[in-house]
Amino acid sequence: MITDAHLESPDDFYEALIETHQGLSTEESHALNARLVLLLANHIGSLPVLREALAAARDA
Repeated sequence: MITDAHLESPDDFYEALIETHQGLSTEESHALNARLVLLLANHIGSLPVLREALAAARDA
């Protein structure tokens, strides 16, 4: 799992993420985050990498 800065434009991604949540209720925002996690997990595809990411996120 890559843990060093790897995102091409982190500020642009953060801005897009915040814009995506604009106007959503808390419930809708949580649902969007869940769908995004599942989409990105599918893109990654490797269960060992996903388990490592889950552990790292929980420990952060």
